[in-house]
Amino acid sequence: MIRQAVIPDRWKVFSGSSLKLFAVVSMFIDHVGVHLVDQGIILVQIGEYKLTLYRLMRDLGRFAFPIFCFLLIEGFLHTRNKVRYGISLAALAVISEIPFNLEHTGKLFYNVQNVFFTLLLGYLAMCAIERFREKPLLVLLCLLGLTAVCYYLYADYWMQGFAFILLLYALRGQMVLRIFPALILNNFRFSMLAFLPISLYNGKRGFIRGAFLKYLFYFIYPLHIFIIYLIKLNLGYFT
Repeated sequence: MIRQAVIPDRWKVFSGSSLKLFAVVSMFIDHVGVHLVDQGIILVQIGEYKLTLYRLMRDLGRFAFPIFCFLLIEGFLHTRNKVRYGISLAALAVISEIPFNLEHTGKLFYNVQNVFFTLLLGYLAMCAIERFREKPLLVLLCLLGLTAVCYYLYADYWMQGFAFILLLYALRGQMVLRIFPALILNNFRFSMLAFLPISLYNGKRGFIRGAFLKYLFYFIYPLHIFIIYLIKLNLGYFT
């Protein structure tokens, strides 16, 4: 695979930890915007055009998913234990499900599953591609099966998210071309902008080292959505 050295190495200043932090902040802005911000708050109005606080926060939140998918692929490519990595994703998906359901409905059940199920399915697809590389028919069957699971599970970002992970994995060595899978995501213009920080990735782990910090960043997801649920509950959203 030909790698396109478009960005000089001296400009690549973001470690994996920096990208994680960037994605977490973007995700937090998005979730606060969608769950707690009044859609009628206008920040700028020029003629008929109105920029609301809600729209701005949702747009800034589009950075998170592409970066998390990129980091998922990096983790898949560099992990020493693919089974343990997959189990960690599955455990986090299960742990996050109740806070996710409560955040959206105030109840224990919701017909959409949290984004870690999407990431897990993408991870399993990459594992299948690597494991059965010499057996294309078996790879195809695995991908079709995972696609069916994705369809009926209805995880966050749904089929578009699953397809995005696969396309990003397939184009992982093509710095320019890997931008284009973002076209299948909602609000793709801002999703494509996520590749600006991704293009400045230097391949280093960064400051998140050791089990404590690693799992702390994992648990930011269920923790922050549970806090949003508590705020919504206190404000009477679920009456």
